[in-house]
Amino acid sequence: MSKISRLAMAAAALMTIVTQQNANAGLIGAPLALRGAIQHIKFESPTMTPMAFTKFCLNYADECKPRRRMVFRGSRVKLTDERMAVLKEVNRDVNASIRFERNNEGLSGEKWLINPVAGDCNDYAVSKRHELLARGWSTRALLLSEVVTTWGEHHLVLVVRTSQGDLVLDNLTGHIVPWTKKSYQWVRIQTPNNPKYWASLSERSV
Repeated sequence: MSKISRLAMAAAALMTIVTQQNANAGLIGAPLALRGAIQHIKFESPTMTPMAFTKFCLNYADECKPRRRMVFRGSRVKLTDERMAVLKEVNRDVNASIRFERNNEGLSGEKWLINPVAGDCNDYAVSKRHELLARGWSTRALLLSEVVTTWGEHHLVLVVRTSQGDLVLDNLTGHIVPWTKKSYQWVRIQTPNNPKYWASLSERSV
């Protein structure tokens, strides 16, 4: 093999490595480069609705009505670069607009407010869902989910159901990642058919 051929093969191998690294690094920015097998949340049995969510629906009745949009056919959003940009924008803007304020009153202190000046994880999650609903996204694709963090704290996030897997919008990070990449214990989630009902989740396979 000539020296030129060996150099060409080495260059091609290097290009393959760089391309793979770029694809992996593009998880957050490029929806079609999500790593690993696509995994969607599997809903298990119906479960009790969070009491704070019931109060939320009394205060924000329109937020709890099933809303479908023809532009989003089916239960999941076809994830394009433009729609991923919208998710990143909403996640960033809501995280920046609400000053974090821990709820020290327990369940009795949970209020679940939309776009407050200060609030906790519940307020971030419902505000992001509200912003996306206002932009025409379907309730079938925007599901609030209760999780438990690695340090044992109950936490609320927004799950967006997409063709490239179920993604998590979280006030603890500016990154949007697949639900299987979050080191949370998943407790319960809204159901796609009716946002007033919640269900438990099946175990992940990662």
